[in-house]
Amino acid sequence: MSTTTFDPFRQLDRLLTEGLRGASTTSAASTVMPMDLFRSGESFFAQFDLPGVDPGSIDIDVEDRTLTVRAERPAGGRDDAQWLSRERATGTVARQLSLGRGLALDRIEADYRDGVLSLRIPVAEEAKPRKISVSHAGSPTSIGSRSESTDTRAPSATKSEDDPDGRRSA
Repeated sequence: MSTTTFDPFRQLDRLLTEGLRGASTTSAASTVMPMDLFRSGESFFAQFDLPGVDPGSIDIDVEDRTLTVRAERPAGGRDDAQWLSRERATGTVARQLSLGRGLALDRIEADYRDGVLSLRIPVAEEAKPRKISVSHAGSPTSIGSRSESTDTRAPSATKSEDDPDGRRSA
């Protein structure tokens, strides 16, 4: 059985040395924009954390059902500094979302407030649920959410004083 001695000062020194060597590089995970995505009512909402970003540097585009968000985060601090730790991503950050069918891509809205970019992506009208009535025994058939129904039945025979059996004469 071997014994390993843990020296916290040596570990700290190793971490700082490795951190200084890699101070100019950032990992892929640190450049990703954290995002929340949810549906509420007739829209989907995406919220991206973008603290320290100039709103004028945010670029959002949709191409072939792929939504891309790009932003520029300037480097902070001083150029002549010897960095001990640099975890905040700088430069261009980007995130892409694959959008499904049934969304109104021409009506996407964006708002940037307090370091959070919020997107509202509405559901397209043709993708919204509709009530479809089933005709039976001569009742009208309606599709959609129209409140008025169109009576497409042939005129029905009605009883009158002249024709008590409800038959019409030609």
